[in-house]
Amino acid sequence: MKERILIIEDDEGIVRVLKRALTYEGYLVESALEGETGLQLAREHRPDLIILDWMLPGMDGLEVCQRLRTLCNAPILMLTAKDTLQDRVQGLDAGADDYMTKPFELEELLARIRALLRRTQMERAPVLSFADLTLDTSTRQATRGNRTIPLTAKEYDLLELFLRHPRQVLTREMIFDRVWGYDFGGESNVLDVYIRYLRQKLESDGEPRLLHTVRGVGYVLRETP
Repeated sequence: MKERILIIEDDEGIVRVLKRALTYEGYLVESALEGETGLQLAREHRPDLIILDWMLPGMDGLEVCQRLRTLCNAPILMLTAKDTLQDRVQGLDAGADDYMTKPFELEELLARIRALLRRTQMERAPVLSFADLTLDTSTRQATRGNRTIPLTAKEYDLLELFLRHPRQVLTREMIFDRVWGYDFGGESNVLDVYIRYLRQKLESDGEPRLLHTVRGVGYVLRETP
């Protein structure tokens, strides 16, 4: 099934360019020139991704973004001429998933759209697996082979993060941000403790190690060589 993209942008020239390019890429595309119409289209058609301009007539993009977040979970890519760090922070805090400044390169925009849609598809997958390790996100049940693995809430969050990024080295900072919501600082060993707990549970029947340390960087989920 084709993915549906909603463009909320008051520059008709940009809308024409985006519609042509996105349609050529195989997406279903709808557009609105102001926020109220965009919100109505989002309610009616449940887009898979939303491209949102910040500087809209009437209701600005920040308010539209906040209201969209009450309607759907589609990733929001914000387009704007505002390019300061504070502007980007405001946009992301309002609920945007990504942020591009105008003028933009069409190829980069298309690449970011593909990345956001891939991430959404992965997040919707109910069962994550790697090697003989499986995690059912609907029941929060982990298994290795035929063995059930009991997990605490934080162990589950940590394991889910690794299973969504197999073979990718995750830095300590990224793990702290995704699992704990903040960085404990370089002196904390809380992550090392939880990695040890997970390893003990994943390897309790003598199975090969899957969680590996990348010294000075972080950790990676991969098969043992």
